[in-house]
Amino acid sequence: MATPSHLRQLNQRRVIYALMRLGQASRADLAKATGLSQPTVGKIVDELVGTHVVDSADGTAGDDAGSPRLGRPGQLVRLDGRRQRFLAIQLGVMNTRLATLPIAARLVDEWDTEFATPSSPQAWVKALKKAMDHLPLQGLEALLVSVPGVVNETSGDVLLCPNLRWAEKMNLNQMLTGLTPTPILLVQEIRALALGQLAVDPAEGDFLLVDFADGVGGAAVVGGKLFTGSAPLSGELGHTPVLGNNRKCGCGAVGCVETLVSRRGLLATFAAETGRNTTDWPALVEHVQRRGLDPWLIAALETAATTIAGAINVLGLHRVVITGSLTELPDCVMNHLADAVRRGALWGRYGEVQCVAAPRRRTAGLVSVAIDRLLCPDVGNSQWSVVSGQ
Repeated sequence: MATPSHLRQLNQRRVIYALMRLGQASRADLAKATGLSQPTVGKIVDELVGTHVVDSADGTAGDDAGSPRLGRPGQLVRLDGRRQRFLAIQLGVMNTRLATLPIAARLVDEWDTEFATPSSPQAWVKALKKAMDHLPLQGLEALLVSVPGVVNETSGDVLLCPNLRWAEKMNLNQMLTGLTPTPILLVQEIRALALGQLAVDPAEGDFLLVDFADGVGGAAVVGGKLFTGSAPLSGELGHTPVLGNNRKCGCGAVGCVETLVSRRGLLATFAAETGRNTTDWPALVEHVQRRGLDPWLIAALETAATTIAGAINVLGLHRVVITGSLTELPDCVMNHLADAVRRGALWGRYGEVQCVAAPRRRTAGLVSVAIDRLLCPDVGNSQWSVVSGQ
């Protein structure tokens, strides 16, 4: 049974997410967006001002903790964008990125600093400490980490990471403990992207998000919530084998779709087909702008579309959000992918299948995890663990 405290936290979360999506709003706007009464919204807003989660749109509210001064009900409020509450870390295959974030998360990823991801865990922790020395970390409330591969978010164990082998068999919670005294939250990277998309535009309905980068990952939002299976295996859409593909994948298998349509896979085929020994992504972009879709690129897009269509057929979804490398190529690439997904999706025979491009919203996803687990926790949701920093 839900307790009054639990209901209050759920309502606070609804108001926070409404403000994340709207940017700024009046009490009346928030009541309409959340379905809560204006008196309830007013009380929640005053509570959130007292904890420096919300301030007025002109920046005057919340200067004194516990002393809300929001004025008349029509005054616009927003999430606090001044107080840096979280340190976000993206452990990437090529680069590690860091950003300090307020509760008013950035709607498109922006990072404060980055460094090339080293080739050992010891070197990574050392480089991470050095990068953190140059960031304002006073008053941080949590360390939020986006992690590639197959990750047990509860224990912190990285079970499989084909594109960053040193991370395998590591416990990132233990590695990061001691860097700050704050709690640590780990999130599989594609799940973070899907959560960011959901937080920014929850009204768009359920969707499958597919990100094309060094690998290819997918995460689904079903019933307005991030889909989570019983096993810690999620996001690894790119490790679906494709018939006729003899490329060896970093996971140890042969024929994975990501060896064709990841950033590295596309560049490898581009070099082989054109006779150019290049890893230059801008050269590929220019080539497609000038030549359009070569047969090899069409074949790669068709394999990706088949994989995506299979996933949405199983999940019963009709909306696909594409982020990452493919969105950086000329429009003809996304157009062909979208058409191929529609042809392969069963729902395309009966209704509309949407396939759209979107920017990466990883930092918004990480902040949403902090909201759900730390600021307004759902006591019935054990999806993530919180680990003390010290």
